[in-house]
Amino acid sequence: MGKTVILQSSARSGGNTSLAAETLGQLVNADVIDLHNYTIGQFDYDFKNSDDDFGPLIERIITQYDIIIFATPVYWYSMSGHLKVFLDRISDLLYNNKPLGKQLNGMKMGLISSSSRDSIDPAFGLPFTETANYLKMGYLGHVHTWVDSNKNLTEKVMKNLNQFAKKIQDC
Repeated sequence: MGKTVILQSSARSGGNTSLAAETLGQLVNADVIDLHNYTIGQFDYDFKNSDDDFGPLIERIITQYDIIIFATPVYWYSMSGHLKVFLDRISDLLYNNKPLGKQLNGMKMGLISSSSRDSIDPAFGLPFTETANYLKMGYLGHVHTWVDSNKNLTEKVMKNLNQFAKKIQDC
């Protein structure tokens, strides 16, 4: 198994998405990074945000890990704004730091989503599968999570997380 990092991207650090990310992190011995703790500006073609936290963070991720799992709540039928900005900033590597960006090739990527429902539209994962394809990363799949009325992950979610953990461990 490669070294795994989970990028938790909820606007609420201790919420349901964080619970799912931390749970998977324990199952696969992964580091969990909360994007809420970083200042990452939006992508622009003039690279005006080059002195924010994105550069050092993405360099650390690329050089220290083999597997990236994105963890996001479902906000308005899409990923969190934090994660969207982070993914957009990967464009920095395509224009401004190609040698580092090329190191994404061959890495693995996966997705955890979290919402108040027990199902999600399959199209939710499209930006992630297409990003993995474009960057020549192996896509490990998507596990959707939710909590019960006691704010616990359900038995079905735990089963799904365990299956996802097995897939990560097999890498």
